[in-house]
Amino acid sequence: MLNRRDLLRAAAAAGALGTVWPLSAGLSPAQAHAAALDLGASWDAAPFTLGVGSGDPLPDSVVLWTRLAPEPLAFEQPLPEIVEVEWTVALDRTMRSRVASGTIAASNLLGHSVHVPVHGLRAGRTYYYQFSALGKRSRVGRTRTAPVGPVSKVRFATANCQAFHDGFYAAHRGIAQENLDFVVHLGDYIYEHGQVGGAHVRDHEGPAALSLADYRRRHALYKGDPSLRDAHAAHPFYLTWDDHEVVNDYSGTEGAAPFVKRRAAAYQAWYEHLPIRSGSALEPRIHRRREWGSLLDLTVLDLRQHRSAQNLANGTILGAEQKKWLLDGISGAREAWQVWINSIMLSQLARPGGGYYFTDQWDGYLSERREVLGHVATTGLEDLVVLTGDWHSAFVDDIRPDFDDLSSPVIGTEFTAHSITSSAYSPEWNAANGPVMGAANPHLKYFEGNRYGYDVYEVTPRRFTTHMRVIGDRRDAASPVTTLTTFHVDRGKAGSFEDPATAGSPAQYRRP
Repeated sequence: MLNRRDLLRAAAAAGALGTVWPLSAGLSPAQAHAAALDLGASWDAAPFTLGVGSGDPLPDSVVLWTRLAPEPLAFEQPLPEIVEVEWTVALDRTMRSRVASGTIAASNLLGHSVHVPVHGLRAGRTYYYQFSALGKRSRVGRTRTAPVGPVSKVRFATANCQAFHDGFYAAHRGIAQENLDFVVHLGDYIYEHGQVGGAHVRDHEGPAALSLADYRRRHALYKGDPSLRDAHAAHPFYLTWDDHEVVNDYSGTEGAAPFVKRRAAAYQAWYEHLPIRSGSALEPRIHRRREWGSLLDLTVLDLRQHRSAQNLANGTILGAEQKKWLLDGISGAREAWQVWINSIMLSQLARPGGGYYFTDQWDGYLSERREVLGHVATTGLEDLVVLTGDWHSAFVDDIRPDFDDLSSPVIGTEFTAHSITSSAYSPEWNAANGPVMGAANPHLKYFEGNRYGYDVYEVTPRRFTTHMRVIGDRRDAASPVTTLTTFHVDRGKAGSFEDPATAGSPAQYRRP
């Protein structure tokens, strides 16, 4: 059984990669399309090839999204400058019980994408929606508004790190089939480079994304996995981003003119392809706070757009405005589960003997982390759970205001989720280094890096439960999903514990 990565490796070894990687230079749209089909891609019927999606649910509103792209991998779409798109919201999948409708212009200035902020909906309700344009109808999507008042349970999932070339999106197939209120994407929705199995595919073999057209085609290729489109059609999404939506390890506040132009192109393409509630495609406002009734407060963080360089004495990962907003939110937090949406690891990950594994994460911004977590401690914020991606492996950490001081109180829990497909370290590295990381980081409770998947969270007023869902094989688009292990956090008691029923599952490190 071969996956995309194996096919590309084999083609590279045969000197034929340019005929296989769909975004290779010099391919016509038809050739790119054929190459993508060979890698398991497919699209919805034109012009709604990229599917539909919804996002950022509020009690009375959701954002509906689609993009018209009759030739998804073309540099320019064969469309008029403006296309009128009709949208409909209904209470049933047959779209007969309509509750809202309208028309919106899809312009070539934004890639013929549309973002419809629908208002006047009822709280805590499931709705269905559909678009029509150019005499064609899209598939029907399902969405849900946020509830108000007392809520007995919420069920949601996170996804992150979905390199198209590293495998099929069986994990998104699992997400699409879950009974969820919403999904949170933690970042690395696309990868800007042409990495294939450890080799960088650049130049004539497969150039990195640089222009707006490049990033549009990259997003369109990723949407070519039907499981990703199914997940978007099944559930509303909250979204943040990490680095690969633009370029590896970038800082949003630095760069010469060519990079600034590239960053603007990447930001616009990201906006064009996702259900974002924002007034600007070039500088989207990512950080936001959302309530899920009385039960849950989501604090969505943007850890790329406003950050300084790493390892500066007074460096910032949040930026001044977002930091003030976060600190104010901590001070005024409700008595509810406080859930931070965090694209890169918050907890310390120190190396034995000194230093850190990676300073692109919060370890590169020590002063600001101490300030933020110190504020959590001094204000007495309770029931803090941080949900994180990026590492391509699963971690469970206790959060302390001072990770180097074992007498420092536990003030929260961080769950770092497996990746959808993006390659992790080798099983040999994981087996050797899991105990090493555990010994150097007393707050680290669990590490597992050999698997791929997503997390599902079940939250009640008394307990926050994390189910680590994993797929069997990235090479299989229909790979079954199982639960690797389950952790719990009890209300009013900082720190997590593993469910006894799954505590014997495979892992490379567990704290005794």
